[in-house]
Amino acid sequence: MNLLVDMGNSRLKWAVADNGQLVTGDALLNEYINQPTLVTLWQALTPPEQLVIACVTASDALELVIATARVLWADINITRVNSQTQTFGITNAYAQPEKLGVDRWLALVAARQFYSLPACIVDCGTAITVDLLDADGRHTGGFISAGLTLMKKSLAGGTAALPFNNTAYPLAAADFTEAAIYNGTLLAAVGLVEQVIARHDALSVILTGGDAELIAPHLSVTPIVDVDLVLRGLAMVAQASR
Repeated sequence: MNLLVDMGNSRLKWAVADNGQLVTGDALLNEYINQPTLVTLWQALTPPEQLVIACVTASDALELVIATARVLWADINITRVNSQTQTFGITNAYAQPEKLGVDRWLALVAARQFYSLPACIVDCGTAITVDLLDADGRHTGGFISAGLTLMKKSLAGGTAALPFNNTAYPLAAADFTEAAIYNGTLLAAVGLVEQVIARHDALSVILTGGDAELIAPHLSVTPIVDVDLVLRGLAMVAQASR
């Protein structure tokens, strides 16, 4: 059994992978990452053979996760995954492959394995990332924008009169500010994805990340929603490293 940990900008997501089965656990907001909480999450697990980590967040949180794993399982093998130039049938478009966020890389790896190509992979998290894979598994580049919550926080932090509000409203022209912000940021995200799709033919559109199910219904195509896409890629890397 492998313990998989995806440390993002806002949340820690984790799962156990055993004999090809992926079982996800409860995600943890980054501000609540501490050793007692992690011990509570993991102490009842069958001791894993290895801990495989993808991390794009602060190094102190990574060190805490590693230290907690050592407390629970002193002899566990620990691997931190980095983006590669070419592996698992994927060719990285970046001249400096390690500069491609490892979460984006793992989403590409999983998309190549589980879905038809060419594909547009959209991670709807703290940032919205859009990456393109051609029919041969070549990553042809991508786009990055602020995610929904980050857009709202930017408006609240950069203005005197636009409050932060995470309440959902019906998608329509709004007659009060909170709904106008909610719908404006949502349509900004939808518009990014739609513009990418419009410039490329016959793509599988795959959405992942915390806001995937919020954005998906507003697209002109019917996307695949796979909120565990990065963890699936991490499971593939873990299996290959055994």
